[in-house]
Amino acid sequence: MDFLLSDRQKTLREGIRGFAANVIRPQALSWDRNAGVPEPFLKQMVQMAAQMGGQLGVSLEPAVARAPDESGESGEKKKSSANLTALIGAEEMAWGDAGLLLCLPGPGLGGPPVRASGTPEQKERFFGIFKDMSETLAWGAYGLTEPGAGSDVAGIRASCRKEGGEWVINGRKCYITNGARAAWTVVFATIDPALGRAGHRAFVVEKGTPGFGVGRIEEKMGLRASETAELVFEECRVPEANLLGGEESYQSKEGFMTAMKTFDNTRPLVAAMAIGIGRAAYEYARDFVKERYLLSRSIPRYGAIAERLAKVGRQLEAARMVTWRAGWMADQGIPNAKEASMSKAIAGQAAIGACIEAIDICGAEGTIAHDHQLLEKWFRDIKVYDIFEGTGNIQRIVISKRVIEGLKGF
Repeated sequence: MDFLLSDRQKTLREGIRGFAANVIRPQALSWDRNAGVPEPFLKQMVQMAAQMGGQLGVSLEPAVARAPDESGESGEKKKSSANLTALIGAEEMAWGDAGLLLCLPGPGLGGPPVRASGTPEQKERFFGIFKDMSETLAWGAYGLTEPGAGSDVAGIRASCRKEGGEWVINGRKCYITNGARAAWTVVFATIDPALGRAGHRAFVVEKGTPGFGVGRIEEKMGLRASETAELVFEECRVPEANLLGGEESYQSKEGFMTAMKTFDNTRPLVAAMAIGIGRAAYEYARDFVKERYLLSRSIPRYGAIAERLAKVGRQLEAARMVTWRAGWMADQGIPNAKEASMSKAIAGQAAIGACIEAIDICGAEGTIAHDHQLLEKWFRDIKVYDIFEGTGNIQRIVISKRVIEGLKGF
């Protein structure tokens, strides 16, 4: 593995960091207080991305083996660094404001399952709306979590049944990022809860579909600039063409595997975002101490502060390396389920620890929401990074099963 960044990656990192420091951070508290980012600013982001030849948002490509191209050559020579680059971008954007990153137009968390399991026709149809957003912004979303089933994916109760050329969905989904404004949402339902994972089906449900509505918009402790919605399905009729991957892909446990593939793609991104927030808090505390204390003096309290900062720094660096490895593996076409869970479990805890230590070191200065101080906001934002996309406890279960895979009982 070579983790030396290319010149392009270095330029991207420095460019996003400068933009985050000079443009994003000065507005972050306003977005947080108003629970949203103004659409004109989002349109400016779209235009900026188009000028740079890229697309807004970040998402990992599935970590699957590459097939030979049309000439018959192996995909070995065509490995990219797209996933690692996405992680670098996600960290820097979250360093500026994670709430903005989550509400950027684009397929969002709905992108990986469509990319991993969609038919060619579905990919063309559902990704097509993001090709030109110069006039109209568009979002995608991912609907798996329910009031009674989050980390326990096998426990979803939203139901689906086939009637002629349509599927009928009933149930509720909660805590869906960009759920209210999404043009389409990847929704998981089951044909029979007794079948467990084998009964799962994934659909792309488009906005305006009969029987599909939005419930409440959540008022959250952190990431307030990001929209989080409840989705309601009451006899929602979805064309069979919107069954993700088509009928044949559900002969076994493919419905559940689609969900798992999505987590393998998104967990490193969540880890990178957590590292960005944790690094922001760490740097704030470091600069606070530099301005107020001469740590070279032989005062026991100063030595303790220096050691605490050093510990936070090395934990964040270790989390970054594990996260980059998960992205690197995806770039190589190597399955990365264990490493994806490791990255999220380690990064979430490291970043939460960084925010707690920063608040503790800075004292009252760090707890007040002044216009120029973001530490209090980062402290509110970071907690969810040990919860969504699978809690820390679930990550540790996944890791333990992968580590002892093949032993009796596993």
